[in-house]
Amino acid sequence: MIPIVTPDQMAAIDAAAPEGTDVLVARAGAAVALAARQMMGGTYGRRVLVAAGKGNNGADGRVAAAALERWGVRCRTETPPQALELVAAPNAGAPASSAWDLVIDAAYGTGLRGSWGAGQAPAVPVLAVDIPSGIDALTGVDHGCWPATATVTFGALKPGLLLHPGAAAAGEVQLARIGLNTSAAASWLVTDADANAALPVAEPTAHKWRRAVRVIAGSPQMRGAGHLVCAAAQRAGAGMVVVSSPGQRAADVARPAETVARDLRPGNWAEPSLEGIDRFDAAVIGPGIGTDPAASAQMARFISQCPIPLVADADALGAVADHPECLRERTAPTILTPHDGEFARLTGAAPAADRFDAVRQAASMLGAVVLLKGPTTLVAAGAEPHAESHQLTVLAVTSGNARLATAGSGDVLCGVIAAVLSGGPADPAGVASQVAAAAHWHGRTATVDGHDPAAVATPLTAMGQVDLLPAARAGLAACGPESSSA
Repeated sequence: MIPIVTPDQMAAIDAAAPEGTDVLVARAGAAVALAARQMMGGTYGRRVLVAAGKGNNGADGRVAAAALERWGVRCRTETPPQALELVAAPNAGAPASSAWDLVIDAAYGTGLRGSWGAGQAPAVPVLAVDIPSGIDALTGVDHGCWPATATVTFGALKPGLLLHPGAAAAGEVQLARIGLNTSAAASWLVTDADANAALPVAEPTAHKWRRAVRVIAGSPQMRGAGHLVCAAAQRAGAGMVVVSSPGQRAADVARPAETVARDLRPGNWAEPSLEGIDRFDAAVIGPGIGTDPAASAQMARFISQCPIPLVADADALGAVADHPECLRERTAPTILTPHDGEFARLTGAAPAADRFDAVRQAASMLGAVVLLKGPTTLVAAGAEPHAESHQLTVLAVTSGNARLATAGSGDVLCGVIAAVLSGGPADPAGVASQVAAAAHWHGRTATVDGHDPAAVATPLTAMGQVDLLPAARAGLAACGPESSSA
């Protein structure tokens, strides 16, 4: 996995490095120069403007400029205000930035808390050093930056490079490992290799009940929800899937042909739905059930009494918010999968700008694995032994894109998570790793069919995601060693 640290943590890591600042700056500057050379496709006849501030970020830029000059590049290094003038002011009737092949933003990096380049972005590619100046390295908030084509960051990723709008402003992020010890990081970016390692594989002696999933989802008004959960679980490896929709006869439950349906009569359906639950390895409850108080009470009862790993999504999250005691009574892992609105209902407040801290706090408060959905999905486990809330591990998933912003995507994710959990028991941190791997796998359906990850004009339907799960899994299995790029 790729480490993610806050600016304060990065400062502590820098201070603890056995090498001096000059050595680290030399390594960082060399990495920037190499990235610049690659971006320009060579050095002959190239011109580069370097905006270099007073701190270490500026020092990195000046070292990069010196290296580029040795390779034959004509560099001009200026302080941020002067560089801004060169970019913004007209020159012989044309924008000044057109005189350059590349602009290197080494102005402030993580040290800027305000605006400096808003509305005056260069007309040529920008290479940011560590993080685009003006992007909050903790939250990703844009206070006014030059949007970068690429960013070279050092030692570890920063949250602001993964959280939007900072993620978009950073462009392609390259991680330069300059000899810093980041092993104590509390947040990590999941790679293809990580997801592949965490996902279960079929055993030679497997049978249909080896990985069985129980689904309580759907209603007469939301028939498709249960169908999608079941289809995703089956495509993700569940050998047996049994579904019930509260208030419906088995014959009326929407489901794939291979799924078994059971009656679940109206009224007190929680206890009947738990019959034989010990035969299953994981369960899902919530999608499409409804939000009336009676349904909420039944869902809470099911949650409190379900003795196996459980994914609670959609309407079940409302049940948890209304009946928080149901979580305290559980003995098996619980996975909660809120979007921002559901997160606010569960915790009493919308996610803070520091989403990494927000998901940690929620997991600690709820005593559950919390998967906070978003352009960057964050997963935290709230039951790590001897860990304070600020020490809880957060796993970040960035494999998806806006193609997945379609109705039913959350139902598909639930089915994938349940199928992955059915691969066997694990400790809380292990469960969080499995959940993050499932989310990463699901995200990969957005790109496995050959679409450019940045091309989101064609939404991918929920059933389209289900159909692409096997191909996405094959892609993960074929992945090479962990890359140093984000």
